[in-house]
Amino acid sequence: MDGSSTGAMKDRGRIAAVLGPTNTGKTHYAIERMLAHRTGVIGLPLRLLAREVYDRIVALRGPSVVALITGEERIVPERTQYWVCTVEAMPVGIGADFLAVDEIQLCADPERGHVFTDRLLHARGLHETLFMGAGTMRGAIAALVPKAQFLSRERYSQLVYTGSKKISRMPPRSAIVGFSVENLYATAELLRRQKGGAAVVMGALSPRTRNAQVELYQNGDVDVLVATDAIGMGLNLDIRHVAFSGLRKFDGRRMRELWPNELAQIAGRAGRYTEDGTFGVTGEAPPLDDDLAQAIQDHRFAPVKKLQWRNSDLEFGSVARLVASLEEPVEDDWLTRAREADDLMALKAISERDDVKARLQSARDVRLLWDVCRIPDFRGISHQEHAELLGRIYDFLHDLGRVPDDWLARQVKRIDRTEGDIDTLSKRLAFIRTWTYVAQRDGWVDDVAHWRGATRAVEDRLSDALHGALTQRFVDRRTSVLLRRLKQKESLVADVNDKGEVTVEGEVLGRIEGFRFIQDKTASPDEAKTLRQAAMAALRPEFHLRADRFYNAPDTEFDLTEQGGLMWGDQALGKLVKGDDPMKPMAEAFVDDEAGPEVIQKVQRRLQHFIDRRIAAQFEPLLGLSRDEAVTGLARGVAFRLLESFGIVPRAEIADDIKALDQDARGMLRKHGVRFGQFTIFLPLLLKPAPTRLRLVLWGLWQGLDMFPESPPPGLVTIPHETDQPQGYYTMSGYRPAASRAIRIDMLERLADMLRGQNTRGGFEATADMLSITGLTLEQFADLMGGLGYRAERGERAKVKAVAPEPAATAAPETVDETVLAAAPPTGLEGADTPDPTPTELPVEQPGETPPAPPAETPADQPAETPAETPTEVPDSTPDETPPTESAAPEMEVFYTFVWAPPRRQGGGGGGKGPRRAEGGNKPRGQSSGKPGGGKPGGKPRGKGGKGGKPERDERPKTFSSRPEKKDRIDPDNPFAQALAGLKGKS
Repeated sequence: MDGSSTGAMKDRGRIAAVLGPTNTGKTHYAIERMLAHRTGVIGLPLRLLAREVYDRIVALRGPSVVALITGEERIVPERTQYWVCTVEAMPVGIGADFLAVDEIQLCADPERGHVFTDRLLHARGLHETLFMGAGTMRGAIAALVPKAQFLSRERYSQLVYTGSKKISRMPPRSAIVGFSVENLYATAELLRRQKGGAAVVMGALSPRTRNAQVELYQNGDVDVLVATDAIGMGLNLDIRHVAFSGLRKFDGRRMRELWPNELAQIAGRAGRYTEDGTFGVTGEAPPLDDDLAQAIQDHRFAPVKKLQWRNSDLEFGSVARLVASLEEPVEDDWLTRAREADDLMALKAISERDDVKARLQSARDVRLLWDVCRIPDFRGISHQEHAELLGRIYDFLHDLGRVPDDWLARQVKRIDRTEGDIDTLSKRLAFIRTWTYVAQRDGWVDDVAHWRGATRAVEDRLSDALHGALTQRFVDRRTSVLLRRLKQKESLVADVNDKGEVTVEGEVLGRIEGFRFIQDKTASPDEAKTLRQAAMAALRPEFHLRADRFYNAPDTEFDLTEQGGLMWGDQALGKLVKGDDPMKPMAEAFVDDEAGPEVIQKVQRRLQHFIDRRIAAQFEPLLGLSRDEAVTGLARGVAFRLLESFGIVPRAEIADDIKALDQDARGMLRKHGVRFGQFTIFLPLLLKPAPTRLRLVLWGLWQGLDMFPESPPPGLVTIPHETDQPQGYYTMSGYRPAASRAIRIDMLERLADMLRGQNTRGGFEATADMLSITGLTLEQFADLMGGLGYRAERGERAKVKAVAPEPAATAAPETVDETVLAAAPPTGLEGADTPDPTPTELPVEQPGETPPAPPAETPADQPAETPAETPTEVPDSTPDETPPTESAAPEMEVFYTFVWAPPRRQGGGGGGKGPRRAEGGNKPRGQSSGKPGGGKPGGKPRGKGGKGGKPERDERPKTFSSRPEKKDRIDPDNPFAQALAGLKGKS
């Protein structure tokens, strides 16, 4: 770019210098800033790095708007907006909105520094300019670009010096850096014998060869990378340790010691993002001085004092004037004239030839000669040989205006051979780069597209051949594959199929279940540990992807098993563990430690969110009651008991508190859905199958049970009473045991309502409604009543045909359906709160919510978990003794008469205080009523002691349990359940 064109832009737009050590995200920041503008140019120090950045931007914006320009490549779409280039190839005069130069500290490089200095002084974006590099450039930039703003960035991870290590003891994911081809080859040969091989990366490699070698390293075919200092220029590789095999390099003129900032630039490749890295020495390299090692760790280096400079305002009137302008001295304290570069040396050599002198007749001729002299010496041959080749090209361009196709074709054909060893292929690759450069220049060949494609194809073929030769020489395939299977830690090694099987090179290592790796048991004990390490390292990216999908999955994809397991589809991802509160269990995630703390925390957090929301949704009425600040005093105590009992409390356990509640407190609790039953205080909405299932899990967890009992099948009014269930199970299931069966607590309250109108002392028979709501046969109902404190007397009589048989026949199926399907149905539950008949009863000692039905004394002071023994008065009858409903007349029918006969209380009899009202007695009966049995309908029978006697309480132990929902489970003793199953099968 000439001075006039830059002068107009010199003071325009924002200029910033983003300075800091390696691994600070400077290049990433520059890419983000460039893409924020409409157009942009970014200059990078290496062709390899330019290609890497080009691929990143193409992935973001597409290939139609991104150009790549290096000495050997030129991809320029018609609608180009963003230019990715090497610094030498930057089109700085196009007026882009944004411009950036990476690794700006190369201004001090003796060989290429003058190009970077020129960009620092003259290259500008219309709206924004960024210079990225080391902090050592701050003083120089501040002096030479006064308007520059400075942004400092800290390294994401730390560097730690680990001293000297033998090559055989290199840790996994190491890079060994050397500064000569001979050193690199010797190191790679040693690694081949000891570790199965190494990948080789050199700056002279083509991008294709370099990428293929890096792929060997990245995908785990080899575990060590052997490289030159080319890896120090921003190439993103997964390196954890950098070891220097030498501390001296040839800089094009002489051998010299590496500068501290150069060592830091290379060592900084260790560690990626927030992962710390280490560096040290190996081979014949001496250990670093303590001060030098500490300076590298702390990123403290002497600031740059001099920048390499060469005049860019050139004169083309004659070769002498051009040379003079190139050798123009500089008087700025920050600048020093660069040493004679290859292009200037070539210019002087070619211009001395007589045939060339004759052609230099105008400024155009001189400019053309200078353009030819700027062809890099890719071949690395002598200056004289390079000058002869350039002179021949100049002759063609001057005399013919182009390089002849036939001559160029011969040069390319001579190179287009893929046989030979590494050195031969490397030389051919360097030679083709010269012709690739020539083909990229507009106007130098007749068919630009053809020769660009042809030279690129030859370069690709040679690159593949060189990669194959390097791999064949420095990688033992058999050894490297074995090591990869046993020691590889990269995600590209593993493949997880749709069955969850993890394979490496076709070998099955195990399977993945959720976030756990289940290792294949066929591995030998010696291989087991390293095999697991390899698989887990390979699966780490898969775990992160799964964690992201899992965290964003809806709650509908999750479930809670009846054993407290947390499921994602069919995969177990965790379990519940006991927390500090019964309603606040903790989620424990099933995640392998090797997946990393980030994955573990993400899975655990998502599981906790799921179970918290599940509890909040299923127990919303109960939680709302506990949070209501208007519920105070004794009512709050009752609410607390309900909360710690998951919404169901046997009335006997809090009888005194219920007695003491006034009507306002009752109303406040009832507003939250609390039902004051004769036997149980509960929230009817929590009797539904889902809350019941969750309640049993939370209860089992809080009780510390090893195995949680299953919840009862939904829709059953009664279930078998199994005495081996843990204590408290039936209450948590929403049932109350009675003899051989347990009855659902809301239906028990409805049964109690019906019993209030019966003559419980004189005896009564079961009505159709009683059998209907329980869903039992007469014999089963008799057994149930025995468990509730009644004596059942069996008898037979002639069956009297009903006057209206048809309605009676149709009523039974309707009742069956209603009963069996009444898994906490609204009608059944709402009607259960019918006690509380009249306001006049409210101020009495026991509120009217629990009318005095005879069974009230059974749960008095003992938990109702164990079934009451069936009274001896109940005959041992079997269902087949029941007369058939369709037998011919005269036919006999079995009937039962039920009489209230609870067990005696110790010391009971006369002199008591009257019926206990803890279970719902309204007022003493037997004095003011003329009805048989004494008391008004629904009154509570008394014991034999007369007026003040009490029935004895049921002192027998009780049990509670629950079972998980099973679709096909049918109670064999329940004909209504069987009928329902039959109806469902037909639907």
